[in-house]
Amino acid sequence: MANWVFSIVDSLGAAGVGLLIFLENLIPPVPSEVILPLAGFRARTGALNIWLTWPAATAGSVAGAVVLYGLGAWLGYHRLHALAGKRWFFLTSQKDLDRGEEIFDKHGGKIVLLGRCVPVIRSVVSIPAGIARMPLPRFLMLTAIGSGVWNALFIGLGWVLGENWDRVQGWLGPVTYVVIGLVVVGVIWLAVRKLRSRSARSAADGS
Repeated sequence: MANWVFSIVDSLGAAGVGLLIFLENLIPPVPSEVILPLAGFRARTGALNIWLTWPAATAGSVAGAVVLYGLGAWLGYHRLHALAGKRWFFLTSQKDLDRGEEIFDKHGGKIVLLGRCVPVIRSVVSIPAGIARMPLPRFLMLTAIGSGVWNALFIGLGWVLGENWDRVQGWLGPVTYVVIGLVVVGVIWLAVRKLRSRSARSAADGS
């Protein structure tokens, strides 16, 4: 992965960093903790212009987020709510979905802004924003701010660490695994809640 990232960055420069970060939003195996510190290191050596690299990375983040926002908007709350009412749809119930909508209505701005600074969540947070039809200008502003902070931090780490830029992936790896584990546990919890609710309704109907 690192060699592939090297080749793209060295071939395309700052535009390559933006392209890779765009893909990182859509394809989880492309890790920003490799791309951004490497970009910082390459900028330190003079191979990249730091003042072009950071805006390119942030533009890539926003572009990728817009694609996922569009996916969420296409799915839409009403369509997802109807799916949640199907017996075969086990991910969440309509009640849990309604509860999630209330939370996002109240705290959606904070969720999008802070979510852009959390591994894994930084990509998927765009989907509920699209489902909730958060005003696009607000979504773009919050995404740009959160992504800009994330990108500046990791490009800066790569600059400071120099040839040891790859240490960042080792530091962030455990955090990513914890976040993935929490997401999986959350999905399982929602599925179990729906199955229990369905069983309770079936028992009540049978009696």
